[in-house]
This record gives sequence, C-alpha cells and structure tokens, in this order.
Amino acid sequence: RRFVKSYPSVTSGFVIETELSVHALQLKMPVGETATKYGARPEGAASKLNTYKDGMKIARMIFYFFRDIRPLLFFSMCALVLSLSSLGLAVPIVLHFLETGLVPRVPTAILSTGLMILACLSLFSGFILDSIRAARWEAKRSVYMSYAAPAYATAQGARQGRPR
Repeated sequence: RRFVKSYPSVTSGFVIETELSVHALQLKMPVGETATKYGARPEGAASKLNTYKDGMKIARMIFYFFRDIRPLLFFSMCALVLSLSSLGLAVPIVLHFLETGLVPRVPTAILSTGLMILACLSLFSGFILDSIRAARWEAKRSVYMSYAAPAYATAQGARQGRPR
C-alpha cells in the first residue's frame, strides 16, 4: 500500500518496470525477487516484443531519469562539453589577438562567447534543479512514510526483538 500510494505513475507500457525500479531505489525501499517459472510460447503465437524499439524506449527512459534524478551531474556534464567547445574555438582567436592585436574571425569569437554563456546557464540550471530535486525527494519520502507499514512487517519485527 505504501509503495502504490507514493508511486507517481507517469508512463505506461513496457517502460513501467524501469520507472517502478527507480521509484523503489529513490525511496530506499526494500526490493526482493520472486522466482518465476517460464514456459515455452504456444505453437503459432507471435511475440509482441520488438528488441530494438523496446530497447530504445528503455534507453530513452533511463536518459530522462538520469536527467531528472541527477540534474547537477547531467547539467554539469553539458556545461563541461559546452565550455570545452568554447575554449577550443577561443584559443586560436586569443593567440592570434595577442600576436597581432586583431580579431580575425569575429563570428567564431561570438560563437565561443555564446557557448560559454550556455555552459554557465547549464551549470546554474543544474544547481537550481538539484535543489528542487532534493525538496521533491523529501516530499515523496514523506508521502511514502505517511502510510502505515504493513502489519506483517511490524509483527515480524516485533518477533525478532526490533522496536516498531
């Protein structure tokens, strides 16, 4: 009940398993596995699975989860790529300017400046989104904890001598 009530379902179909796993990991919930027997597909039955299409859906969902769950890391990586690109474009221009006092490629200098501005915006976006993510995690955890634990779990803990 706790898990279901705190679970914000935003997807459907094949990627729901990924979303369920991420939700459980985010809230540090206990996760278990159940052995399941698989049988052969009945004769003449066609598979509804598409390896590449379903794999791309899962990969896209993992990318979105990475961006949403670790925004500081994601946007810092974007900022790093943008700033390295900016510096790569700016170094030849700055060296030429130091030698001659002229800026030979003004559009490239403007592009380099724009990329560095985007890198700074990306980094600060990561800081802001990371603080929002932390607040949302606390709210999500509060919703999870607001529902009573299952009766069998508390009874089992009492039998093992653990406080409720």
